[in-house]
Amino acid sequence: MIVQRRAVPAALAVAALLLAAGCSSDGGVSPSAAGGTPPTGTAAGTAPSGRATEPVPPAKGSVQVLRTVAEGLRTPWGLAPLPGGALLVSSRDDGTITRIDEKTGRRTVLGQVSGVSPAGEGGLLGIALSPDYSSDHMIYAYFTSASDNRIVRMLYDERKPAGEQLGAPDTVFKGIPKGRIHNGGRIAFGPDGMLYAGTGESGRRGLAQDRNSLGGKILRLTPEGDPAPGNPFPGSPVYSYGHRNVQGLAWDDRQRLFASEFGQDTWDELNAIKPGGNYGWPRAEGRSSDAAFQNPLVQWHTDDASPSGIAWVKGVIWTAGLKGRRLWRVPLRGTQASAAPEAFLGGRCGRLRTVVAAGGDRVWLVTSNTDGRGHPEKGDDRVLEVAVR
Repeated sequence: MIVQRRAVPAALAVAALLLAAGCSSDGGVSPSAAGGTPPTGTAAGTAPSGRATEPVPPAKGSVQVLRTVAEGLRTPWGLAPLPGGALLVSSRDDGTITRIDEKTGRRTVLGQVSGVSPAGEGGLLGIALSPDYSSDHMIYAYFTSASDNRIVRMLYDERKPAGEQLGAPDTVFKGIPKGRIHNGGRIAFGPDGMLYAGTGESGRRGLAQDRNSLGGKILRLTPEGDPAPGNPFPGSPVYSYGHRNVQGLAWDDRQRLFASEFGQDTWDELNAIKPGGNYGWPRAEGRSSDAAFQNPLVQWHTDDASPSGIAWVKGVIWTAGLKGRRLWRVPLRGTQASAAPEAFLGGRCGRLRTVVAAGGDRVWLVTSNTDGRGHPEKGDDRVLEVAVR
């Protein structure tokens, strides 16, 4: 159930921030975006596509950085919480997976994933735990190899010495186009137990509209890597198409899928995903009058967002912005925005790559200042614990 909450005044939200959280030298955190153009297509009066009785979260929210969980990370990309509280974080360029004790910040390198070939935006990207992790201890990973992007799974045996705890990768799906840009990379198991993957068109724009290509798509697979039963195109792993570069996947409490997508020069997008839907790229960027394309529920100018990871928390989609260096709050009514998106952090933590629900009113937030496009302080990246409303 989504619980309605009173909005926290901005001044109180700022005053409550812990200055020791390590997001900036001056310790400040802005409650809104500094400048920039507001997102469009997000009026509160937009007709909802969900049930009329669904609770709607407050139009305004708050963000409080509670603490730095771990720092000194290099090119962190994916994050997967383990049962019992620890966090697994992938390193894009090092090709390693590290376990972080969420209480102490102690780091243990599980091992290096063999076959990773990092270059440009490619490398070891998203990770996810098997739906049967408690019994099979399998970790899934999406990575760029010498020939393609692929999804593998590995046995995690914490009884072995540090650095040797990952088993050999078992490839469950391959052949996703690779490039120096637009490799997608987010993977997640949905409420249906199926494996979803966001892919990019690798800089070859035409792949996004080609349903026979795996580039510029959201894929839906069984845990073994076969096209999932009930997919919109029989025998195909393609779940939706016409995407430029999908790096965020999240479901609400009614099993509806949302995804973030990088635009080119004009509009980034947050989309509600329909099976078989065409999201327009490269024939449309952002909202379109062409009825053949699904319009985004939110679009941002690319300087304001460059949305990577997303998380759903109590009726709100939280979106991590890379170029925009902001954490965006998008309150929902069904599959539409119920109010204008609100920006937090205002560049104080730098580039933001991944946001994952942490239970209750908290998220884990991963920065991305060492990915070659940021301006790292002391050359590191961090995992933050953040309270969100």
